[in-house]
Amino acid sequence: MAGERNDLTGYPVNLLIAGRRCVVVGAGRIAARKIESLLDAGGDVHVISPEVVDEIADWAKEGRLQLSQREFTPSDLDDAWLATTATSTAAVNRAVAQAGEARRVWVNAADDPAHCTFTLMSVVRQGDIVVTVGTGGRSPALATFLKSHVANEMGPEWADLLELLSEARETLRAGGTSSEDVDWRQALDSGMIDLVRAGQIDEAKELLERCLSSSSD
Repeated sequence: MAGERNDLTGYPVNLLIAGRRCVVVGAGRIAARKIESLLDAGGDVHVISPEVVDEIADWAKEGRLQLSQREFTPSDLDDAWLATTATSTAAVNRAVAQAGEARRVWVNAADDPAHCTFTLMSVVRQGDIVVTVGTGGRSPALATFLKSHVANEMGPEWADLLELLSEARETLRAGGTSSEDVDWRQALDSGMIDLVRAGQIDEAKELLERCLSSSSD
């Protein structure tokens, strides 16, 4: 068991896939969720599956993705950047994993960590804030539960707070002050979020400026 856990210990990243070829093998309900995430990130998605659910077929008709209604072949991963399998057939998952390994293409197999070279996180987004939860592929259910907990705690006010902090950081840098020398923790602990949550943006901004001024003295 310890060896299995070590194999799934990964290096968390944010993949920039806009315009990059992303292959999805399978076109059922689970595949649709994977495809939607890839499309939202701007991926150039190519779906390969003999059978296709209506939702994915509609996306193909709309020109949002390429669709090949046939069985997977290893050459499908030529020039791919990453691949996802969403089938219930272990032999297909294995074939995609082997093709990916030979071509140095990152592969995720839904609910089949043995055939993954990357695993997916549960994601919560508020504007440009991204919080991810992962369990190393061991319990997607727990990751989903924790995602729900974080989502309940992180409302839209946090995206507004990010805007204030980003603006203040750019102001400091423009003035020749390193943003690394500022006590941001003091500012974040000052109660700014409560002001933002109450819609008192100007007051929150003034409080942030006072905190930053005092921490740089």
